[in-house]
Amino acid sequence: MSYRIAICDDSAADRTYIRSLIDLWAKEEASSVRVEEFPSAESFLFYYETDKQWDILLLDIEMGDMDGVSLAKRLRQDNETLQIVFVTGYSDYIAEGYEVAALHYLMKPLKKEKFFAVLNRAAEKLKKNEKVLTFDLSGETVRVPVWQIIYAEVQLNYVTIHAKEDVRVKMTLSDLQRELDDRFYRVGRSAIVNLTQVRRVTRTDIYLAGEVVLPLPRGAYEGLNRAIIQMR
Repeated sequence: MSYRIAICDDSAADRTYIRSLIDLWAKEEASSVRVEEFPSAESFLFYYETDKQWDILLLDIEMGDMDGVSLAKRLRQDNETLQIVFVTGYSDYIAEGYEVAALHYLMKPLKKEKFFAVLNRAAEKLKKNEKVLTFDLSGETVRVPVWQIIYAEVQLNYVTIHAKEDVRVKMTLSDLQRELDDRFYRVGRSAIVNLTQVRRVTRTDIYLAGEVVLPLPRGAYEGLNRAIIQMR
């Protein structure tokens, strides 16, 4: 596999060290990497506006005028597949990382084994994002990238898949679940949610991307939170 990775950090020494670890990881995994460095959030955003083809962003938080969290929020407006990993010396921003669907939150100084594990997770998620579900609907073939699915719900004999466009398919929710991966969690009898799209969970509701709010069945709170923690 080939990956394009950006390091955004205002410390030149940290950028150099992170790059050396990426090179070691790529060698161990027999992967090809193209790594570029950016000293500020603004410099990355300026470049990103004309070239959005990035796989992984290793992002510091405390930087100049624009911090890493603000940059991540800007990127998430039009890019859901970029794997964002916060690499920082501060532990005060974990909640914000959750909000922008960051893959992980690594504390400096980086430990090689932990860093490699996170890069492996990012690579695995990028592979999963390539999967597409194909449905034949009234003589028309409809393709739905799995990563675009926010949630699915069942009504009678039909499942409605809510993605960039809604798709209604005659099938069971269990049949759909078998086509999905560990990013998806069955919530009661009537819905499956994409854990990467979960923004907040209360005892009574699940808040998803796109301002979607689903009722959370009684007794499902602990299981859903455990699934989210294990996925991250």
